[in-house]
Amino acid sequence: MNYFILFIKKTLRYLLRPLSFLPAILVMVMIFQFSAQDAGESSSLSRKVTTKIVSSINYRTHRNWTPQEQAAKVRQLEYYVRKMAHFSEYLLLAVTLAIPLYVHGVRGIWLLLLTELICIIYASSDEYHQMFVSGRSAQLKDVLIDSAGALCGILISQPVMYLGRKTIFRPLSLENERRIKKEYKERKKQEK
Repeated sequence: MNYFILFIKKTLRYLLRPLSFLPAILVMVMIFQFSAQDAGESSSLSRKVTTKIVSSINYRTHRNWTPQEQAAKVRQLEYYVRKMAHFSEYLLLAVTLAIPLYVHGVRGIWLLLLTELICIIYASSDEYHQMFVSGRSAQLKDVLIDSAGALCGILISQPVMYLGRKTIFRPLSLENERRIKKEYKERKKQEK
């Protein structure tokens, strides 16, 4: 019975480890597609999102703003919504990168540094990519915002990953099998 459980654990680990990078790749594709939008398309999307946010605030807080007041609020908030989009995209990228790196044994400060470095490189390449898109440009400020979002994502994910490893994924852990194997080897040495 123990061999069957060990086989299941090892099979699950073998299958899930390479697939753990899939969410990060999908987030990278999403970021690339947003950056590939020309200036008009990008502005239209951010205006649409900002309009939904303003109308939701108006409805939820019973402000009863006129359409002109709502349009003014949209113009005021659109810049901040765009920057929060940068921040949140890279927060999500950092979380989806940190988890598989953690699964592959990168821990502590190295996890933070490696994940942040990957996110900064991707943010820089993304801004470089925008230089070739109609009406878009590269901005150092956006790379800094992206980096801040990535750092927040890493800091949020570290305690969550640690708790997950100690609770949810403990049954998949091979620590117990390693301990038993070590004790067996020590017993064999003592018998000799």
